[in-house]
Amino acid sequence: MTKRKPLSSMVAESLAEKIRGGQLRVGAQLPTEVELCAEYDVSRTVVREAVARLRSEGMVVPQQGRGMFVTDTPAPRNFSIPEEALRTLPETIALLELRLSVEVESAGLCAERRTDKEASDLRAMVEHIDAQRVDPTAVQIHYDYNFHLAIAKAARNELIHGFLRYLGPIIVPRLQLGYVVEPSLKDSYYARIYKEHQAIINAIEKQNSDRARQAMRKHLQNSLGRVRALAKASGV
Repeated sequence: MTKRKPLSSMVAESLAEKIRGGQLRVGAQLPTEVELCAEYDVSRTVVREAVARLRSEGMVVPQQGRGMFVTDTPAPRNFSIPEEALRTLPETIALLELRLSVEVESAGLCAERRTDKEASDLRAMVEHIDAQRVDPTAVQIHYDYNFHLAIAKAARNELIHGFLRYLGPIIVPRLQLGYVVEPSLKDSYYARIYKEHQAIINAIEKQNSDRARQAMRKHLQNSLGRVRALAKASGV
C-alpha cells in the first residue's frame, strides 16, 4: 500500500507549483499563516514546515516584519531523497545500489584507519546482537543502521559519515518497505546477517582493507538480491 505524503510536503509542492506557474509572481507576498491554514485545511505547524521547505529551496525569502516573499533568485536545490519516495521496491533497489558505491569504500577505509577501541566496539555490537538471537523479537531493527554508521565514522571521512547520517535508518530495507521477517525464519535470517557482519569485522580487525571491501560488497549484494527477489515475486 502506498503511503500518503506528509501534509507539509503536499502544501509545499502546491505553493511551489503556484510560484513556477506564475500565480505567485516574483516579489509577491505569500498568504499569511492563517490564510494558508484555511486554504489547505491544515495546522499552523504544517504551514510553517511547508514554508520552511520553500525557503530552504530559495523560492521565498523573509522580509522583517512583513512576511515571506517570492524571490527571483532561487538557490540551487539541495540533493534530497524524500522518505515517502523510498517505500517502493524500485527505489529500495536504487538506494542499495547507491549504498554499494559508498559503503564498500567506507569499509576499506575503516580497516585502514580504525582505532583498536573502534574495532573492539564494532565486535561488541555484533556479538551483543547475536546473543539475542535466542529471542529474535528482542533484536532492534535499527541495529543494522547503527553498525554501518559506526563503520563510516571509523573510516575518518566526514562526507561518508554525514551521508549515512543524512539517509538515516531508512537505509534498512525492512524499514523502507514496512515488511518484517517471518517469526519462523528470524533465527536463520539473523544468523545469515551475523555471518556477513562477522566477515566484515574480521577484515577490519586484521586491517585488511581489500577483504573489508569484499565482505561489505557481498553483504550489500546479498541484501540487494533479497529485495530483487521480492520485487520479482511481487511482479514489479
